[in-house]
Amino acid sequence: MLGTEQQAAWGRRELPPVEKLAGGVWSVPVPIPDNPLRYTLSYLLPGDSGVVIVDPGWNDEDTWAALTTGLATAGYRLGDVLGVVATHVHPDHHGLSLRLREETGAWVAMHPAEAASMPQRMGATTSEIRRTGMTRILRMSGTSEEEISGLLGSFNPRFEPDLVMAEPDVLLEDGALVPLAGRRIRTVWTPGHTPGHICLADEETRTLLTGDHVLPRISPNIGLGPSSDAKPLADFLTSLEKVGAYDDHDALPAHEYRFRGLAARTAELIAHHEERCRELIAVVQALGEPTLWSIAQGLTWSRPWEEIGRMRFAALGETAAHVQHLVDRGDLRWVAPDAEGGAPRVTRP
Repeated sequence: MLGTEQQAAWGRRELPPVEKLAGGVWSVPVPIPDNPLRYTLSYLLPGDSGVVIVDPGWNDEDTWAALTTGLATAGYRLGDVLGVVATHVHPDHHGLSLRLREETGAWVAMHPAEAASMPQRMGATTSEIRRTGMTRILRMSGTSEEEISGLLGSFNPRFEPDLVMAEPDVLLEDGALVPLAGRRIRTVWTPGHTPGHICLADEETRTLLTGDHVLPRISPNIGLGPSSDAKPLADFLTSLEKVGAYDDHDALPAHEYRFRGLAARTAELIAHHEERCRELIAVVQALGEPTLWSIAQGLTWSRPWEEIGRMRFAALGETAAHVQHLVDRGDLRWVAPDAEGGAPRVTRP
């Protein structure tokens, strides 16, 4: 079993150990404040003259302490850090990249589509701006004002930081090699979770750093973004088929624990989303012309709807992505609001 100690630590709800893997790669768990995922697995990729960090984690002092301790355990100093690769720019992955560049002079790399979707590009750098946008989305989805207040009423700056993130110095197109002398780490573009999400294939050790694209136990959130032509679920399913071809590689994800069997796991995820589509069609059929919020309430989640708290917003985004996918397939259609306004609704063709 790959990642046995990581899996055991996950079950104990503990931070797993810093571990040396094949080819001198190091796995360094770094905590995520107040988050059910608990930690991000950062990876240290050694080269001829230094090390590259993949997904350094959340911009928080506890995370920084865990990362620098992991570097020291692996025998590196901050001055040995040559570069940072973000599989995607969510704050639990890319949050510390700016501090690392400021303290080490390291370059920062990501896919061009990810650079184009950064918070500062979307005008969403502060928590206040993001909350205004979330309120608008919730209202358009048919959420009541009471429910909106319950979802967005509390605020903690540690867990809702301003998001001015490191701009990339290096853009990694699909198939490009990470600029690290002494290793061949190839970029595998896997849009879906985000537009520019990437995995990293180490050709020497036959390992694939999967970021959030493929995790051993859960499906990453696939939410509908602001772009009018976005097709995140279709992109995600295509990307899963692409990564399934790396079945001879060990999977090194950014959360939970390492595993083997990428072909089986990607097939499992594809089947999960197809079943989700069937369930969603049944909910729409039963409700007639529901809003997105009503559909989300009617779906099955890992916990009862009343208990998932602020994760309802992520659930709503995932519901929207599935609805749009089914509209594109011709299985559902949007019903525009009437002249008096209101939220768009969904129905069968």
